[in-house]
Amino acid sequence: MTDIKRPFSNPLALAILVLLYERPMHPYEMATTMRERRKESSIKLNYGSLYTVVEQLLRENFIAVRAILKEGKRPAKTVYELTAPGAGELIDWMRELVSSPVKEYPMFEAAISLLPVLPPEEVIDLLEIRISLLKKTIEECDEEDRVCREMKLPRLFSLEGEYYKAVTLAEYKFSKDLLSDLKRDAGELRSGWSEMRKQHLAAKAGARKKQAPATPIRKNQKGKKPASI
Repeated sequence: MTDIKRPFSNPLALAILVLLYERPMHPYEMATTMRERRKESSIKLNYGSLYTVVEQLLRENFIAVRAILKEGKRPAKTVYELTAPGAGELIDWMRELVSSPVKEYPMFEAAISLLPVLPPEEVIDLLEIRISLLKKTIEECDEEDRVCREMKLPRLFSLEGEYYKAVTLAEYKFSKDLLSDLKRDAGELRSGWSEMRKQHLAAKAGARKKQAPATPIRKNQKGKKPASI
């Protein structure tokens, strides 16, 4: 782990520094290059955020304006280049990311931590859906591997795909194991869960009953006799 506080934590900033490490570019070329290399599969990319990050890097003196190109009536294009401080930040940041594990917060992990809000029977159905979708994703990863082999693409340029597949396989296995444990009630996981929910729902119902206002007794209007039976 590391306690270093960097000016940026956005992977898009890192990608921009890497692109300018290769050669000077204008933002549209950066986005096009990332899409051509399919980096948007690993790094969230949209033009609005890209321009914002470019401005932030410029303020930190990590990049600088190399030239402003003007062609006819088209809008001017600003070409940026990497500065010496930017190159230093890039290398240090990459070394940190490769060497130091960082706690991340995946949405599925968050859902697992809050799972008791759902009944176990429903979770069984939901896990079956998730496992089916993960299996499809793994098949897509296998197809991408096949295409890369046919293209004789150097492995160096498909490592992020390998990593994504490994993470997906781990999630697939975890989901299948959890589903199996729920179905066979391993360690009383399902029955204990159901009993806990039963007690919780009963307690909530009791609390609502205590909080409910008493129904007022309607009195007869003055001077009127109660209706005879």
